[in-house]
Amino acid sequence: MDIEELPSVCVLDASTYVGFWILKGLLSRGYTVHAAIQKYNGKSSSSLSGETGMEKKIRDLAREEERLSVFEVDVLDYHSILIALKGCSAMFCCLDCPDGYDDKMIDLEVRGAINVVEACAQTDTIEKIIFSSSLTAAIWRENICSQEDVDERSWSDQEFCRKLKLWYALAKTLSEHAAWALAMDRKLNMVSINAGLVLGPGVSQQNPLSTMSYLKGIAQMYENGVLAYVDVNFLVDVHIRAFQDSSTCGRYFCFNQTVHTEEEAVKLTQSLSPLISLPQRYEYQGSEVFAERLRTKKLNKLVEGTA
Repeated sequence: MDIEELPSVCVLDASTYVGFWILKGLLSRGYTVHAAIQKYNGKSSSSLSGETGMEKKIRDLAREEERLSVFEVDVLDYHSILIALKGCSAMFCCLDCPDGYDDKMIDLEVRGAINVVEACAQTDTIEKIIFSSSLTAAIWRENICSQEDVDERSWSDQEFCRKLKLWYALAKTLSEHAAWALAMDRKLNMVSINAGLVLGPGVSQQNPLSTMSYLKGIAQMYENGVLAYVDVNFLVDVHIRAFQDSSTCGRYFCFNQTVHTEEEAVKLTQSLSPLISLPQRYEYQGSEVFAERLRTKKLNKLVEGTA
């Protein structure tokens, strides 16, 4: 496919950490991109003070790149999403709250997911929705330690998330559930990418609160063999492959590395400094080994080109 033939696609919210890197990945591959920046009452979703660093980067990039257009949308108003979607063949939905998660953010994200899918249903051009979700939508339940495999069929237990106040996991579980229900009702082609903890350039500075929200319950994830992370560039590649490969369907777990030994846990901690840090006078013992429960057969097929 020549660059001139590549379709236009939309990324919403392009000002989130993952959204921004997906936007850059699409541009580097020759796509025309509609960068939809989420706003509430005229303000950026990720800053009460207005324009964020990511948003400024996008607007600066748009001045240099003719294949990039910037749109301000309110995900609570699907008509504004429709404007950003005009002429696009795909929606990369990357809803996230860079200000972190509490119980009040859950309804907002769920309603946003519903409106994104509904807007896609109202167009004649959208061929596929690539919905960016999280492993936390699949790994949390009371009896996780007794389950041998955790794969794309697994869902987090909503009441368990509420009991432990795992608001990030609950938001991702409910919003993905809502998106799938509506997509199936509207007969839309959708895939979800359930990412591990996202690591990448400047993540501790550019995405600190969302990162910490993911890590709520990190000790339990580690001990139960469901703590995993993914490099943002690999995550971007998987999103784009999921769009380009016509055979993709359903959910895809996406991570580079599981953390099931003390050595791996120390390495992860060091990569997230100063967000999390080792205790003073910590000495690495190297004796802990926990079972790996996460399975990625579908991801492997996609990456190998046999999805």
